[in-house]
Amino acid sequence: MPTTPIIRYASGQVSYPQDILTEEEPLEIGLTVYTDTGERATTTVSITMRTPGYDAELALGFLYTEGILSANKGDVSYQLSNNKVIVSLPATMPVDLARLQRNFYTTSSCGVCGKASIEAVRMVCPPAHTYPYDEVRLPASLLLTLNEMVVKAQAQFLQTGGIHASALFTIEGKLLNIYEDVGRHNALDKLIGSCWLNGLLTLQSHILFLSGRISFELMQKAVMVGIKVVVAVGAPSTMAVAIAEEYGITLIGFLRENRFNIYAGAERIMM
Repeated sequence: MPTTPIIRYASGQVSYPQDILTEEEPLEIGLTVYTDTGERATTTVSITMRTPGYDAELALGFLYTEGILSANKGDVSYQLSNNKVIVSLPATMPVDLARLQRNFYTTSSCGVCGKASIEAVRMVCPPAHTYPYDEVRLPASLLLTLNEMVVKAQAQFLQTGGIHASALFTIEGKLLNIYEDVGRHNALDKLIGSCWLNGLLTLQSHILFLSGRISFELMQKAVMVGIKVVVAVGAPSTMAVAIAEEYGITLIGFLRENRFNIYAGAERIMM
């Protein structure tokens, strides 16, 4: 990992150590599709600032949660090069390239720049009635254990203190997978892309953990994979709460030490 010399002041003492930094580089996500004339065309659909690593998972997760990839991997393939991923789709997955070029540009601080409102989510996500409240009940004590498990599993965060994480738990609180990235939405795309590659995209019986605040685009991605419980260390936005209420998601924020706030779906939490 990259380092830089710093001057550290602590307890009245000055030292000159090397500090480990979180790496950040641009990633271009390209898409090759069949056009109406039957020809192949490639276009750039996203440029995102990310932490290098698991670039294929990031690209696939991004394209799936935007409704471009289907759950069936079929003949989807991808090529990796320096800071670039090109995903090739079969003729059975038609794409409107003009819409893509109008709607997509992301950075590590904003993963939803091309979308104007919650209506954009409704266009991509399944109908809300497919996510009713179910029989899942989670004890509050289980939720209070998640943050510590994530922190222990965040290898890069322990070294740099400057990176986000998205983690997937079973409903019983077992940590299944975790991905880190300088961008919140990138970390989640890597997690979802990994699930897509492994054929695991029905996640109603799982818990999604987010290391930062809960934003509109993160909730949109959660809806796309059927997540019903989202917990985070940070605060949700108004749009995040609106998505949770509409799609029957239990939304928990400020999960720290021995406390948390429930913003939607309190029916699932036993206190």
